[in-house]
Amino acid sequence: MLLGGIALLSALMAGALCYCAGAFCTLDWLWALPLGFAGSYIVLAALVFLILWISCKLVDQSKPQAHDSKYFRFLAALLLPAARRILSMRMHTRGLEQMPENGRFFLVCNHINDMDPVTLLMYFNHRQLAFISKRENANMFIVGKIMHKLMCQMINRENDREALKTILTCVRLIQEDEVSVAVFPEGYTSLDGLLHPFRHGVFKIPLKTKVPIVVCTLQNTNKVFKNAMRLKATDVHLHLVKVLYPEDYAGMTAVQVGETVHKLMADDLGPDLVLPEQKEEA
Repeated sequence: MLLGGIALLSALMAGALCYCAGAFCTLDWLWALPLGFAGSYIVLAALVFLILWISCKLVDQSKPQAHDSKYFRFLAALLLPAARRILSMRMHTRGLEQMPENGRFFLVCNHINDMDPVTLLMYFNHRQLAFISKRENANMFIVGKIMHKLMCQMINRENDREALKTILTCVRLIQEDEVSVAVFPEGYTSLDGLLHPFRHGVFKIPLKTKVPIVVCTLQNTNKVFKNAMRLKATDVHLHLVKVLYPEDYAGMTAVQVGETVHKLMADDLGPDLVLPEQKEEA
C-alpha cells in the first residue's frame, strides 16, 4: 500500500513535470519521464523516512507508556507491508482462521531471528499486540522508540525479581484491556534455528489472566536478510498451530503449560527443527 502509493504519486508528479516543461511535445519525455519518476520516488521515500524519524525523535522513553498509541499502530500498519515487499518475503500462512475474533490473548512463538516480531506484527498488529523483549532492544535505532509506543515490555532476563515485575505488568495490561501480549518463551534468539527449551515463568501470564494462548511457529525468518542481500525472495512460514483456551489448561502449573506449548510447537516444526536432546521430551 505505501510503496504503491509512493509509486502512483511519483508517476503523477513525473507526468506533471513533463507536461509543464513541454516534454510531451518532443521525444524528451522518453528520458524525462523515467528520470522524473525516479527522482520523485526518492524524494517521497525520504519524506516518509523523515516523518518516521521525527515521530520517533519526539518519543521520551523515560516516561512509561500508559496507553497503546494509535498513531504508531497506524505507522506500523503502513510500514510493515512495505518492509515485506522490500525484503521479498513470500508469506505462507496456515491456521490463522483459528484466531479468537474478540478479546485479549497471549501469543507464543519460537524465536529464530529479529524479523520474528516484525512478521507477527504484519498479521496481528490490528489486535494491539505488545511484545516482551530483552532490555537491549530498547536502544535500537527507531525500533526501540516504536516498541515503547506499542506498549512492549522490556525484561531483565538475568534478574528473576525484575523479570517477575515485567510479567506482573503484562498481567495488568491484559486485565485492563490495554493490549494482548506476545512472547518468545525460549528467552533468546535461537542461533542454530532449532526450537530450544522454554523459560516457563512467562506462562504465569495466561494462568493469571485466563486468556487464550495462541501458539504459533515461524520458519525461515533467519534467511530473510541474507537472501535480500542476494536479491532472492524468501518463503516465510507462519503457522497458528493451536489456540489453548482457559479450560484447556485449567489446573496446570506454568511448567505444565510450557511443556504443552513446547510439544505443540515441536510437533508442528518437525524433529529436524527441534534441539536434539529435546526431541524425546517433545
